[in-house]
Amino acid sequence: MEKKIRVIVAKAGLDGHDRGAKVIAAALRDAGMEVIYTGLRKTPEMIVEAALQEDVDAIGVSILSGAHMTIFPKILKLMKEKNLDNVLLFGGGIIPEEDIIELNKMGVGKLFTPGSSTAEIVNYVRDWVLKNRK
Repeated sequence: MEKKIRVIVAKAGLDGHDRGAKVIAAALRDAGMEVIYTGLRKTPEMIVEAALQEDVDAIGVSILSGAHMTIFPKILKLMKEKNLDNVLLFGGGIIPEEDIIELNKMGVGKLFTPGSSTAEIVNYVRDWVLKNRK
């Protein structure tokens, strides 16, 4: 039997709005993935530590606070330090297009903005994991 895809969904920083993160977590779960929702106000260190402990295939981070250019690079750096090279870091929130391009160049996966469909997100995570899982 194929191992279930495991995903952490996290809210980083001081952002207190998590409805979107919960919608994504439910969509991933409904698609047959195991989802761990970390709750609000997690630090990059807490997110990466949870990813290690839970042996996840992907980390989804929701950011609405404007701190995306600080938080995503910090998570990437910690992932590299912990050898989480085969784990997808993706996310969503209110992120300007030029910042999305810059974060993608750094190694962050797809970033979904408001209005993205849950099916698109589910398919992206599933396709990435099945192609990159070791």
